[in-house]
Amino acid sequence: MNGDISRHYASGGILDTIQVALSSIGLTVNTVTEPDLAGVGEFHVGGREATESFIGQLNLEPGQAVLDIGCGLGGAARFVASTCGARVIGIDLSPDFVLAGNEMSRWVGLDDLVQLRNGSALDLPFDDASLDAAYMVHVGMNISDKSRLCREVSRVLRHGSFFGIYDLVRLSDADLSYPVPWAANREMDVAARARDYEMGLATAGFELVATRDRRSFALDYYKRLRQSNAANGVPAIGLHLIMGAGTKTKLGNMIAGIESGAITPMELVARKH
Repeated sequence: MNGDISRHYASGGILDTIQVALSSIGLTVNTVTEPDLAGVGEFHVGGREATESFIGQLNLEPGQAVLDIGCGLGGAARFVASTCGARVIGIDLSPDFVLAGNEMSRWVGLDDLVQLRNGSALDLPFDDASLDAAYMVHVGMNISDKSRLCREVSRVLRHGSFFGIYDLVRLSDADLSYPVPWAANREMDVAARARDYEMGLATAGFELVATRDRRSFALDYYKRLRQSNAANGVPAIGLHLIMGAGTKTKLGNMIAGIESGAITPMELVARKH
């Protein structure tokens, strides 16, 4: 399964693609800033807007060691480092994303605070109780064993640490149309119901402190995005640089699933006992 996921997100040549896009709007690797990269680095519903609201609930502080599970290109990690002053360690199954993400962090001078590496959420390469917080953004839809995930995160967190989850969750068993951004077909899609996360968190020693359904936000966000694209064209720096020619289809199928009530973006914030 991990191999299928890694191949699904494979993005060979992504750094060159991003540099060409930057050049098209007059930026170089020496002049680009962290916010400039958010459009391609924030691979989830709501982009940077969603990240700001979600991360704000985790009470992150300067100097903390924070784990980003399924970090992708490191967009959220760079946001956390630049705004909270925390040291972020990201793990991801995709070597392409890890390599590119580390270089992008170097471009914007955050490579001292952001370190991305290959790794699995089900076998975290960290000592027990060695980290101060953890989060994952649109990752659980590719992890079938939610209980093991929560146990591993609990193992590496210190007592009192926050664990934030922002994922697409199932509201019904209605079929989705594929592909979607996280899955080429139904077999790859292991999106679960919120209660599956809640049970996994509880048995792993977490107390759930907040949940928030982001369906209304998501539908408004994509409405505004469509209007902006119609008026101004598609931004040079966007998720199409990762998803390629299938971007419109993948996003369209996901949005249709949210509109129909089959899935919704959901935040869950828990604290380790």
